[in-house]
Amino acid sequence: MGFLPLILIVGIFYFLVFMPMQRQKKHLADMLKTLQNGNVVLTTGGLIGTIVTINDDTLILRVKPDNIKLQVSRSAVSSLVTEEKS
Repeated sequence: MGFLPLILIVGIFYFLVFMPMQRQKKHLADMLKTLQNGNVVLTTGGLIGTIVTINDDTLILRVKPDNIKLQVSRSAVSSLVTEEKS
């Protein structure tokens, strides 16, 4: 009976911390698999650009305002940017 509170705390910790982290990692992996040319993405470095070319592990992004093309790792993409309609 002395271990029951400890087991309960570990169980609560698992459901509050580890399960959301696993869902977030799965969502990010699915998003990275479904990237397409023309998607606007945000990188972990804070760059926002449009995908021009997709290779196996790298992407070519066109970054405004001068339409500079940058090569970044696919894993550097943190999210897709959605345009909000006002």
